[in-house]
Amino acid sequence: MYSEKELLIQLGRNIKAERVRKGYTQEFFAEKVGITREYISRIERGQANMSILKILNLANYLETDIKNLLIF
Repeated sequence: MYSEKELLIQLGRNIKAERVRKGYTQEFFAEKVGITREYISRIERGQANMSILKILNLANYLETDIKNLLIF
């Protein structure tokens, strides 16, 4: 069983892994998604609690299935 913090950290790691696989910098990805680089950084460090729709949006911009971001 995961704590909320552990889930957010793992989700952030998964998002970062997909971003890096695509060759995107935080700056490029943030611009593409329409959010700040600081927010991308917070997401990747597990400090942002996002809605499932926001996670789906990130998955779409990363051109990956949402399940790849939600593997724990």
